[in-house]
Amino acid sequence: MHLSDFDYELPSDLIAQQPLADRSGSRLLRVDRKLRNICDGNFQDLPGILRSDDLLVVNNTRVFPARLLGQTDTGAKVEIFLIREVVPGRWEALAKPAKRLKNGKKLSFDGVLAATVFEQLGDGKIIVEFEDQKSFEMSIEKIGRTPLPPYIKRDKSGIDNDRERYQTLFARNRGAIAAPTAGLHFTREILEGLRARGVDICEITLHVGYGTFEPVRENDLSRHSVQAERYEIDSTAADALNKARAEGRRIVAIGTTSTRALEHAVNLHGKFVAESSSATLTITPGYKFKAVDVLLTNFHLPRSSLLILVSAFAGHELIMKAYRHAVRSQYRFYSYGDCMLIT
Repeated sequence: MHLSDFDYELPSDLIAQQPLADRSGSRLLRVDRKLRNICDGNFQDLPGILRSDDLLVVNNTRVFPARLLGQTDTGAKVEIFLIREVVPGRWEALAKPAKRLKNGKKLSFDGVLAATVFEQLGDGKIIVEFEDQKSFEMSIEKIGRTPLPPYIKRDKSGIDNDRERYQTLFARNRGAIAAPTAGLHFTREILEGLRARGVDICEITLHVGYGTFEPVRENDLSRHSVQAERYEIDSTAADALNKARAEGRRIVAIGTTSTRALEHAVNLHGKFVAESSSATLTITPGYKFKAVDVLLTNFHLPRSSLLILVSAFAGHELIMKAYRHAVRSQYRFYSYGDCMLIT
């Protein structure tokens, strides 16, 4: 298939700019792969929709404030978005304006952090080296801003009101530069309802990286690959997952990030093992899913690797039909938007 097959029209007013006051107040579009039909619902219906013996898998990564606003040594404004630590103290980052940040350029952020441009990588990316590594994490928490996607507009000079709301209820392990947004809908009341239903819940970690939302640059999807992302499955989760598979119970993945980690692990070992590793799997149409039976996911950007993954899970024709329905029915899209349950 080609990248153009994953395009759709979306009015800009359907892009959710603010989260709902009630996390669980989202709408839920139900998609049935077997019956090939779709129907409207609400996320609060989830406990009654899932089976009593399902195993729910959530991603407990925590977003860190990876966006830094500062200035150069000549006073010019600069913004960088930390992507990953290459070696201790050196980070790959997206920068604005990247072309003016030559090697050796000095940067300052709120008088708290100082850095030097180490290398120009092209495509708006640089390597930046921070001076004070010992207090780096503390400084980032103090002055960094929530790394919201560019389609969510915020006043950069205002208070960072997204600091906690752009975290899931499960967020524990710091390391993501974007939230696993399907998990944003869960509340303690919903979890209580799921447990009362008999649904088991286990946690894994996949630190969402730039690869998750990096633009797909290959029109021929057979040549497309997504950057590796760090993940961890502990012994408790591995045992629960293997037990569910052995008993023929459904594994319900909350989000495409959980899905990638689970599928990578099973592809690698044939089962789930306790490990810390890197998910290198790229899922495109034609991929045969081995771990995940049900997927809860938000609505994704046109031509994105996430929309491609979801289409591989449910079928391209059915997913594009569901997206057209969601647009007509004025669902809220993207990170703070509504969600879809694919059974």
